[in-house]
Amino acid sequence: MHRLTFPAHKRLRRKSEFDAAYARGRRFGNGFFAVTASSNDKYGARLGMAVAVRTAGNAVERNRIRRIVRESFRLHQQTLPAVDLVVSARPAARGAPGAELHASLADLWRKVIERCAVSPSS
Repeated sequence: MHRLTFPAHKRLRRKSEFDAAYARGRRFGNGFFAVTASSNDKYGARLGMAVAVRTAGNAVERNRIRRIVRESFRLHQQTLPAVDLVVSARPAARGAPGAELHASLADLWRKVIERCAVSPSS
């Protein structure tokens, strides 16, 4: 059984990594989040977050949304293909119950798996 951790190599950290994901990526969204997914040559999925002040409000709410996104990614990372993911919060995420945010992210992870999976021959 794999440990479900979130080490540094699973994160997008540099502006160039975010820019590359935005430039080459496919976009998915729902009422709470927008996800940009771009295939990578690394081992497994990597996560970057863009939770703006104008979208989520004060630091307490922004950090709450970030914690929920990180936890959802941590639990689903084994099933995701090798993609760079940039998750952006939408205004509806502010103040939404945690269970709804988790369900929303689970739905987006399913979309990423369905539409970004690479066939073994490529």
